[in-house]
Amino acid sequence: MQVLKFGGTSVGSSKNINNVINILEDYSKNDAVICVVSAVGGITDKLLLAGKLAQNKDSEFLEVFNTIKDIHLNIVNELIPGNNETVIDFVNKRLDELKSLLDGIYLINELSPKTSDKLVGFGELLSSFIIAETMKNRGMSAERKNSQELVITNSNFTKAEVNYNITNKNIKDYFKAANQQITILPGFVSTSVNGEQTTLGRGGSDFTAAIIAAALKVEQLQIWTDVSGMFTTNPKIVKHAYPIKAISYQEAMELSHFGAKVLYPPTVQPVLDLEIPIHIKNTLEPEAVGTIISNDAVNSNKPVKGISNIGNIALLTLEGSGMIGIPGFSKRLFETLSQEKINIILITQASSEHSICLGIDAKDAEAAKEAIDATFENEIALNKIDPIIVEDKLSIVALVGDNMKNHQGISGKLFSALGKNNVNVRAIAQGASEKNISVVIAENDVKKALNVLHEQFFESKTKQLNVFITGVGNVGERLVEQIKQQRKYLKENLKINLRVIGLSNSRKMVFDENGIDLKSWKDRLADGEQASLQGFFENAKALNLRNSIFIDVTANKEVADLYPQYLRESISVVACNKIACSSDYIDYKELKRLSLKYNAPFLFETNVGAGLPVIDTLSNLIASGDKVNSIQAVLSGSLNFVFNNFNDSTKFYDIVKQAAAEGYTEPDPRIDLSGVDVARKILILARESGVEMNLEDIENTSFLSDSGLKSDSVDDFYQTLVEDEAHYQNLYASAKSKECQLKYVAKFDNGKASVGLQEIPVGHPFYNLEGKDNIVMFYTDRYPEQPMIIKGAGAGADVTASGLFADIIRLGND
Repeated sequence: MQVLKFGGTSVGSSKNINNVINILEDYSKNDAVICVVSAVGGITDKLLLAGKLAQNKDSEFLEVFNTIKDIHLNIVNELIPGNNETVIDFVNKRLDELKSLLDGIYLINELSPKTSDKLVGFGELLSSFIIAETMKNRGMSAERKNSQELVITNSNFTKAEVNYNITNKNIKDYFKAANQQITILPGFVSTSVNGEQTTLGRGGSDFTAAIIAAALKVEQLQIWTDVSGMFTTNPKIVKHAYPIKAISYQEAMELSHFGAKVLYPPTVQPVLDLEIPIHIKNTLEPEAVGTIISNDAVNSNKPVKGISNIGNIALLTLEGSGMIGIPGFSKRLFETLSQEKINIILITQASSEHSICLGIDAKDAEAAKEAIDATFENEIALNKIDPIIVEDKLSIVALVGDNMKNHQGISGKLFSALGKNNVNVRAIAQGASEKNISVVIAENDVKKALNVLHEQFFESKTKQLNVFITGVGNVGERLVEQIKQQRKYLKENLKINLRVIGLSNSRKMVFDENGIDLKSWKDRLADGEQASLQGFFENAKALNLRNSIFIDVTANKEVADLYPQYLRESISVVACNKIACSSDYIDYKELKRLSLKYNAPFLFETNVGAGLPVIDTLSNLIASGDKVNSIQAVLSGSLNFVFNNFNDSTKFYDIVKQAAAEGYTEPDPRIDLSGVDVARKILILARESGVEMNLEDIENTSFLSDSGLKSDSVDDFYQTLVEDEAHYQNLYASAKSKECQLKYVAKFDNGKASVGLQEIPVGHPFYNLEGKDNIVMFYTDRYPEQPMIIKGAGAGADVTASGLFADIIRLGND
């Protein structure tokens, strides 16, 4: 004999019911089948809503009733399109009884637990009748048996306790005499020893099936639902969640208790002692393997079997110095909640006995506070303890696995993964058996937490990075294209799943939580919402995705001013914008502090040398204990390009224009040609070397003409280049007469820094520096005479984009 249970979604429509009937027909070919069914999907909620409305004297209960009626009659007409008068008549009579019950609730505006059990029982009674009659209409050997005649309970309405002695006898006696091949039973419903209608609690249809399976000692209990088994975590929240093939009874109960809704927690108990396996299957995908719950799964090598969560949690904290060493506080606290029939989901108490934290359903929080404050009124008045503290909008996330106790570092990985993503843990509970580690976190962090933990414990070390890019102009566009080109390589070879979630230019911004399709990103951006720097941050914050990275591809101070906000939300910052790191020293150090505090890396390799590993090399020197004594560098690819191409047969204006056109200068070339950009770069290197310095401390000897320095706009500046051509030709002529090359050099030596145009003689390492190349020479304790030299392209959209890309990859490898 086989026992199969089908949930509400499995019988939620005529199409799904046909799937159920096909499955039952197939199973019944080899053995008798007992099928327990839930109410049609959503009907129990509608019944409760109708009862609540009627209790509140709200005549809209009639609309809900009519919806319930229409759903059932439509299903009958779809399943049995002709000759269905007998079935329709029975269904209408039951619906008339339902209507009379609702009318009564409306008249006396009272909905007692006893009446509630009568009310919600209509769902299962109707669905089981309709399914049985449909099967009989199709010539199948099927009968419906009312579970209320078999399952006998006490009178604890809405969650009755089963009298197994009577129930088991009823079940055995009935099925011993039954001749039909298929028996349909309504789940959830039962009868008290006094003959009153009771229910087994929400989810009780699973329980009914387990009771039947245990009484008959069948080989296996099958629970059919709308998912292919128990998943590693909620697949609606974590896309990479997958079904668990085998799991122990204890693990299943832990997961179901903490929110895994495919199984009602008490279901396991009747079959546990008898070691009857539970097989969870998918009605919509009958061929799927599903999940087997049994003792055979105990020896699995995987330490963590699943991650689940319960929402709408309130955390109650009772604390005070008057609790220390005084027996009885916990007893009085728990008794108070017990008297109020408030279930405790999580408990944690510090060894100091100074406080006790309890997790309960948020809907019970107000009643719990009133009751506890009343119980401890005297202690509160004497300031021995504080009034109960209530925190809401919380959720419990639980890590479950029988073998966690045999693996070191599980807790460490849990808290490290959450901490790196700014998920604050409000309370922790872990039993000595180590089958469950539970943490209380903010409700709005659940999605991030589940994804982070699933990535940590279940995925093949593929790290998902969620990128938000501001400034998709010349460099930003190249970065997006590089990401598009390399995504597959990163995923296959570096185990990095890189997704672009947000894009913005000065006009528009666009977001996609699932990742923007980089084949059409320009069209998506063009159709996006109006751009806003603060709005871009708020969207990144609201999405609250794990491993989020903000990428600044601008030269905008207002963007740089937002870095602290991103870092405080544990959103990493990658910037080619030099303004933040060359701002006031106090602000620079604050960014470093925030980066450490919130586990949000702040990377700015492209601030100096574009794609060259200048800052990374310097950081490694310092981290290894070396000391930088001096730095000599040509740090402006744009200025190097300009002076490598300027001579007595060209015009300075034309060369600067060419540099701007090829993307070597900032949009405002004065930033480059005034030396401010180079000064910022040497300032950053000095700071990264450990020196406290500000921009005004750097000596900047400009080569520009007076009119160029005083120009009011970019157009005015370009005009001065034309007018002052003789000034620039004189600079070239002076260098040529000495057989020197003009290079704009940055120096840092003995705590002082300077930038300026210099005439570089033949033989100097800077002399043959070509095109837009940069060069940096580090003289350190370990490199006192022959410096460490880094040389290469230091300007251009592609190399700058590649430098940003390298920082992103660095974050992925952390």
